[in-house]
Amino acid sequence: MLNPRDALDAIGQLPDSEIDIADAALQLARVDAPDADWESARTHLSEIARSAAALAATLDEADLATRAVALSGLLGGRFGYKGDTDTYDDLRNANLIRVMERRRGLPVALGVIWLHAARAAGWEGHGVDFPAHFLVALQGDTTQAILDVFHGGTPLTVRDLRALLRRVEGETAELRPGLLRPMGARRVLLRLQNNIMTRRLQANEPESALICAEDMLRIAPDHAELWRQTALMNQGLDRVGAALRCYERFLELVPDGEAATSVRSALGALRSRLN
Repeated sequence: MLNPRDALDAIGQLPDSEIDIADAALQLARVDAPDADWESARTHLSEIARSAAALAATLDEADLATRAVALSGLLGGRFGYKGDTDTYDDLRNANLIRVMERRRGLPVALGVIWLHAARAAGWEGHGVDFPAHFLVALQGDTTQAILDVFHGGTPLTVRDLRALLRRVEGETAELRPGLLRPMGARRVLLRLQNNIMTRRLQANEPESALICAEDMLRIAPDHAELWRQTALMNQGLDRVGAALRCYERFLELVPDGEAATSVRSALGALRSRLN
């Protein structure tokens, strides 16, 4: 198998629709935990895929609700995956290998496993960027089933979604267009890694956070805002040359607008330090 960072570079060149989300998350996990047993994790992903495909063969493809319940029974029931409510901020909850070892994780890490299983079953699925709580959607012909993978893959009703939103935004919050917008595979992976980067920054580990950001850029080399974040991290570590390169890449992607003006100002200040 490729060196994990070489694999991430290759993933960065793929269109979103061709990304194998579980394999990509596995490569990110290998980088984050180089001593972990990634081969066992890969074998387990294959087991999940085979089980999901076998399950799909027994179901009525037109019955979306049955598919949703069956997938939750497989992953939340048979395999025992659920959210880690006891040690939520544990970094292992965002590492796919550790999640599979413990059968516990953050919503987005669990979502990767649900999406992997759905794909193996031949079902269309995507992540849902719901406020403060990652969800998974299974797509039918005209409707979708929204699953709370943190709680075993429970299908959510409109009432459930409203209650979830109100826990985040307050008792007067109402469902609105755009709340269930789909996330592509690359965005899901970035959200997964952002949990690691953010926690490392909170723990005052800027160098480790920077390494995480650089690996995120391997799979998303055209993500402008991430280039700006990485520039700021390098600048904070007094790595002026690296910060300049990151700011310049940002301007290649976003040459105009308020953000570009701000970055040009930062570039000028940095360059003056080199004179």
